[in-house]
Amino acid sequence: MDLKQFVTIVPDWPKPGIQFKDITTLMDNGDAFKYATDQIVEFAQEKKIDKIVGPEARGFIIGCPVAYSLGIGFAPVRKEGKLPRDVVKVEYGLEYGKDVLTMHKDAIRPGERVLITDDLLATGGTIDATIQLVEKLGGVVAGIAFLIELSYLNGRDKLNGYDVIALMKF
Repeated sequence: MDLKQFVTIVPDWPKPGIQFKDITTLMDNGDAFKYATDQIVEFAQEKKIDKIVGPEARGFIIGCPVAYSLGIGFAPVRKEGKLPRDVVKVEYGLEYGKDVLTMHKDAIRPGERVLITDDLLATGGTIDATIQLVEKLGGVVAGIAFLIELSYLNGRDKLNGYDVIALMKF
């Protein structure tokens, strides 16, 4: 299935010059969303994954159906102040400033094989911070899965040494 036909390109959003890749039109199509989810499930099965981890919010959208299909747990990665129990945190750089991602300290057990999921690989900063959180807790990042990779932004360069799948490249 050509998933690109289900992604709507929105010109000049959120600012002039950006060609935003809107996945809501893919999610709105049951066949396309199921196909994309099944592709990531197959990748996860090959990696013998114990847990899915996804950063808010679109990492939840991609990761939860994968976790459900595999019958395994999902651990959310959230911005600082959003998780109610003890957390580990990582500060990471944004285009203009810094942000902090957190994860519950008991979300990953040492040695658990983790698949990180998100909708889009751009510069790789969010996923790099998510990797750091998983590894701080002793998890093994066995794979990383995206719906879309913006290859011209070279985010994959930050993920050297990790097995990465992107269902579409722009």
